[in-house]
Amino acid sequence: MEDERSQQAYEKDIAHPRFAAFYTWMSNRPQARRMEDPFRRATVGQAHGVVLEIGAGGGQNFPFYDAQRVTHLEAIEPDDTMLAAARRQLPHTPVPTTLTKAAAEILPFPDEHFDSVVVTLVFCSVRSPERGLREIWRVLKPGGNLLMLEHVRSQGKLTAWMQDAAVPLTTRLSGNCHWNRDTKTAVLSAGFQLVEAEDMRAGLLPVVRLSAVRP
Repeated sequence: MEDERSQQAYEKDIAHPRFAAFYTWMSNRPQARRMEDPFRRATVGQAHGVVLEIGAGGGQNFPFYDAQRVTHLEAIEPDDTMLAAARRQLPHTPVPTTLTKAAAEILPFPDEHFDSVVVTLVFCSVRSPERGLREIWRVLKPGGNLLMLEHVRSQGKLTAWMQDAAVPLTTRLSGNCHWNRDTKTAVLSAGFQLVEAEDMRAGLLPVVRLSAVRP
């Protein structure tokens, strides 16, 4: 009962229908796909075994899972509008997939269940990144890999200041998106061991692709 109440608390108000519709539309534009799809493919393509995807959004990653490497995909998404868009993508997913409404901070899965966890452009909007990472740690098998593609805090002081200044607006208009989160540091602080980190893009929205393992 307590876990059910906690799940409902984290799902409460995770509803951004206008932003979700805009994001899904924008992500499917040819220019956006040319820019994002190679990053998504490079991240998702490393997943293996039983995989959890945190924040499936509109199912933008689904086509990139490798049927030779992935036996089953569990995907979660807390926003109903995003969830509906993701369901429409299920026929195009090359691996067996289950889609569940759930929040990153309280995952409805047993301990040490997954071989890989995939997170792309999600932790900017998770309400409690620290709790979300603790949950990922819990459900990931020892030796399992965490694969992330995230826009992060800039290392430049001026750009980081601009990100900080923009956050009150971006959180209101862009589905709780925080432009200034230092996700790589948060991953390390959660106890994961970094295997690889690659800076993919700079500017006001620098992007990092990283791979880490649970020891």
